[in-house]
Amino acid sequence: MANRVNVSAASSFSVLFHLLVASSIASIVEERSIYLILMEGEPVGFHGNVLPSQQGRRFDPNSEASKDHAKKMVDSHDQVLQSTLDKGSYSKLYSFKHVLNGFAVHTTPSQAKKLQHAPGVRLVEGDRRTKVMTTYSPQFLGLPQTVWTQEGGDQNAGDGIVIGFVDTGINPLHPSFAYDMLNPFTSNISHFSGACETGPQFPPFSCNGKIVSARFFIAGAQALAPLNATIDIPSPADAVGHGSHVASTAAGNARVPVVVNGFYYGQASGMAPRARVAVYKAVYPTVGTLADVVAAIDQAVADGVDILTLSIGPDEPPQDTVTFLGFFDIAMLFARRAGVFVVQAAGNSGPGPSTVLSYSPWAVGAAASRTDRRYLGSLLLGNGLNISGVGLSAPTFGNGSLLYKLVLAKDAINLSGTFPRTPQYVEECQYPEAFDPNVVRGSIVICTFSAGFYNETSTLTAIIDTARVLGFMGFVLVANPSYGDFVGQPIPYSVSGTLIPKVADAKIISQYYEQQTVRDARGFVTQFNPRAAIRDGRFASFGGQAPIVSRFSSRGPDFIDINRSPADVLKPDILAPGNEIWAAWSPLSALDPLLTGYSFALISGSSMAAPHVAGIAALIKQKYPSWTPSMIASAMSTTATKFDNNGGVIMAEGFNVGSLNAANNFDFGAGFVNPSHAMDPGLVLSSEFEDYISFLCSMPNIDRSAIRAATGVWCSQSLGHPANLNIPSVTISALIRSLTVRRSFKNVATKPETYVGLAIPPNGTMITLHPPWFTIASDGTQDLDIEINVTQSTNDFSFGEIILTGSLNHIVRMPVSIRPVSIV
Repeated sequence: MANRVNVSAASSFSVLFHLLVASSIASIVEERSIYLILMEGEPVGFHGNVLPSQQGRRFDPNSEASKDHAKKMVDSHDQVLQSTLDKGSYSKLYSFKHVLNGFAVHTTPSQAKKLQHAPGVRLVEGDRRTKVMTTYSPQFLGLPQTVWTQEGGDQNAGDGIVIGFVDTGINPLHPSFAYDMLNPFTSNISHFSGACETGPQFPPFSCNGKIVSARFFIAGAQALAPLNATIDIPSPADAVGHGSHVASTAAGNARVPVVVNGFYYGQASGMAPRARVAVYKAVYPTVGTLADVVAAIDQAVADGVDILTLSIGPDEPPQDTVTFLGFFDIAMLFARRAGVFVVQAAGNSGPGPSTVLSYSPWAVGAAASRTDRRYLGSLLLGNGLNISGVGLSAPTFGNGSLLYKLVLAKDAINLSGTFPRTPQYVEECQYPEAFDPNVVRGSIVICTFSAGFYNETSTLTAIIDTARVLGFMGFVLVANPSYGDFVGQPIPYSVSGTLIPKVADAKIISQYYEQQTVRDARGFVTQFNPRAAIRDGRFASFGGQAPIVSRFSSRGPDFIDINRSPADVLKPDILAPGNEIWAAWSPLSALDPLLTGYSFALISGSSMAAPHVAGIAALIKQKYPSWTPSMIASAMSTTATKFDNNGGVIMAEGFNVGSLNAANNFDFGAGFVNPSHAMDPGLVLSSEFEDYISFLCSMPNIDRSAIRAATGVWCSQSLGHPANLNIPSVTISALIRSLTVRRSFKNVATKPETYVGLAIPPNGTMITLHPPWFTIASDGTQDLDIEINVTQSTNDFSFGEIILTGSLNHIVRMPVSIRPVSIV
């Protein structure tokens, strides 16, 4: 018996021991992440050192030689993984093989560390999450009257150009992307070879000639999070709306009627309405990964897109390398090397300094501005005062001729209700059960911006639902002195409503309300005497001051690392419309319930500015097929304007709602894009892949082995100073004593022209141009040496410009941004 007891005890000890060990092992199991790996060796696009942008042609990914080389690369990727990582510890998500040689792998940090030392591996970088960053803007930019006329009207503008969109997909049934059988495409796009990947909500006929290709990339998203099949649709279909909005802004069909809630808002047209659309879905409602985005970029370039639009990107700079050498920026560098014009959203983190998410000189970073169109609603009070509001809603019945009972939400709560007395219930109108139905039915209810809206847990959708359930005549969301003014966007409401975003206006409403309201000794309302009406907010007014840099638009200076050390590159590059832009939408609207069911949306962001630039680039590319991306970017930059429609300097919205300050180069780059002038720039500046490598090699204190790891190229040549990169701006982040930088111009006009130079120096500097004037032949080149001397050490950036005025009326502007730090 004793032996049996001992055996049993030993057995229990053994089980307990193994359970403890298993528990210990489980507690240290590493969580997998996604890693991006670059390998030695040229990808298909550059195999044999043939640079397509120099040879005037693209590589053919479908040739036998290309297929053979691609297979060898994929095999090498698999071999590295199999020989380096533990079996079962990883899953390969993608092989990049067209403009990058590398792969994405889902594995643990310890396994990824092994890859850093594997033969043939150049770079290992952890994945970063990615996020998403018109009826009137074509007219505001003057396209119908100028550029479209030059290109044969809107029925030809952009024809023959393919614009690629790496985004949330596309709504294939939207009229902005319909094929016009009465105006069939006849242009040759043999340089492009895409594919139509079908799936849920994306039938085979979706690729109709306007949409020439559609693919989706989901492996990264699937590896990181459980996906919701209802919204994370495994097809190119757009469940968000963002991708459709971006694509239609750049290349949507001309004159598409915009109807929302039965109201006609005008006609929508893309910047290049005859350009073709190629879709690369890589961001999902649940999650977006850099792996999916890079795979999409790699494929888009292989397919042969002319323009690549990136209104998405990492939501933070790389943690352990310079910004220019992050995987995303290197992917854009190699797209640029392949001859693709790349435009990206500058970011929506303004108006603070160094908030840009576009860093590199090889991609055009677009900042966002207002146009001169405004949608102004209003609240008419019983005393005759009219308070300006915001909201695309129908008026209350009578459009101001009939007044309705005005009720403050906290005066209409159900006193016997068991709900919590939190701001969401008491003043923010988020829950119908909080109200006495007899008080609010048929009334205009005042909801107050409070903690829930400040913490982004309360929504307008909930207010509208409450209004619909309880039968409000309308609602008003007013500013709260405790939280200050808020930013109100004109969004369509299915019930009458308006936003009053200014505290001063909210106080006027409150004063009138209290004067007219009768309360008992306890403060409870006994008579609701205030009256009001909501007026129609759906009619646009025009002629306001514009452009104005939007408050949210990210600002420079550009920076090179996580510490935001300033870089010698101007960012953003250019300003374009990005505030309150009408364009296509997806009725699913997975991330914005307020827009569910709508086929059009009026939204804002630098995401909206980028496709404006992409569409204009397509028009320039159509007119000048041989121009390189840097020439197109230069044409837009040197012809941009820094003046608004009143002739004054462009203004920028500041931190305080409604505040305006004179904009500078770090707000708008070269200025506001001017398409008609960009079509005839006179002079252009050009930089190619080798110049960008030399630029990187000129950066002070940079690890040249890091450049080699990221680009595969050793530093063999330096520009002496990074400000010598031949781009249409001059930025010097720390000027000591003096520096001479050079710019080289090419005359793309058909006649010789004489240019006279003028330098407007930034504060604390003096600029001398050598030569001060020159005559340049058609197709000729001219070097300009720009000598900059410090006259006063300010240790702050200040701004100037160089203006070259031509005898044939061409004007070439280059913004100058300098921080003079030492006079000796």
